[in-house]
Amino acid sequence: MTFDPSLSELADEAKTWRRTIHQYPELLFDLPKTAALVTEKLEAFGCDEVVGGIAKSGVVAVINGTRGAGKTIALRCDMDALPMLEQTNLPHASKVENMMHACGHDGHTAMLLAAAKHLSANRDFAGKVVLIFQPAEEGGGGSRVMIEEGVLERFGIEEVYGMHNQPGLDVGSFAIRSGPMMAGGDRFVVTINGKGGHAAYPHLCHDPVLAGAQMIVALQSIASRFTNPFDPVVVSVTYIEGGNASALNVIPAAIKIGGTIRTMLPETRKAVEARFREVVSTTAKLMQTDAELDWRPGYPVTVNDPEKTRVAAGVAQSFAGADRVDSDWPATMGSEDFSYMLEKRPGALIWLGNGDTADLHNPAYDFNDDAIIHGLRYWVTLVDQQLNGKTDV
Repeated sequence: MTFDPSLSELADEAKTWRRTIHQYPELLFDLPKTAALVTEKLEAFGCDEVVGGIAKSGVVAVINGTRGAGKTIALRCDMDALPMLEQTNLPHASKVENMMHACGHDGHTAMLLAAAKHLSANRDFAGKVVLIFQPAEEGGGGSRVMIEEGVLERFGIEEVYGMHNQPGLDVGSFAIRSGPMMAGGDRFVVTINGKGGHAAYPHLCHDPVLAGAQMIVALQSIASRFTNPFDPVVVSVTYIEGGNASALNVIPAAIKIGGTIRTMLPETRKAVEARFREVVSTTAKLMQTDAELDWRPGYPVTVNDPEKTRVAAGVAQSFAGADRVDSDWPATMGSEDFSYMLEKRPGALIWLGNGDTADLHNPAYDFNDDAIIHGLRYWVTLVDQQLNGKTDV
């Protein structure tokens, strides 16, 4: 197998794009600078169609092959950043206060742009490639919104593929698994209403603080006593609000607790929600309080199609080598809104090694530019294999 040296030059160019995007992070659906850069590049590359404004700031490009009719596959990346203060002190660090690319979406965008440039100039394949530049992965469900706005039907997408960097995995390595790969993530806020009063006379009150404490402990029994130990479930209370530090002799009338729940199977997700509601209701009643539950459904379980998982692993192995591709990577309790697309079309999400870097969502994190060439080769090889049966890149 030969290697196209132009890909190395293109990876160097993508490094510059990546660092520009990194310096000007944007959040959720409000990505005017990022979307403008992406659109400008795609149009300059000569893509057959470039459509913006999907899910407000999403961009989709189409590249037709020169070998006539064939299937249509989609390659997807995410573009948004996180509301965090960067602490890398790098020359290309964020110039926007309290915003940073702490999950590598700048690298994902740059790699897919590089693939767009290569594929626009090398169209020896049948069918077409649809490139999806998605907003609002970090909590906004941009993938779901793009689907609701008809992106899959409008562009005739038959298969979808995604890629995400993974700190701790060697640069040049890949990891994937068939079936459930990332957890479904739901959130909750419980308001516990009681009867406030003087802390010296608790018997005259219905203490929501005590009810909340009991509830937090009881909720942990969902994972430890009501689900199969081999079926991963996480229930984390991450937020407590109530009372007043300036009035420590007052039992408040109400408090709030909140957090997140992670599950790996759709049926477990439903069962855990039902049990959660029961625990909240009965615990509140036991403590003579009332509970109002604000249940906030999050991203579904990310489930890789078995056949497309084999495709993705085979593509990575074709140039990285079998010893650099882990096809049985442990599932993670993190969530990813690419799951919405995988519910609608067969496809797979693959991990790309980011090396020995800070973890995702860490203020010291930075996407590893050395990974760009490997992600680019993955995209290009995937298109060659799926639309042309070729792997020679």
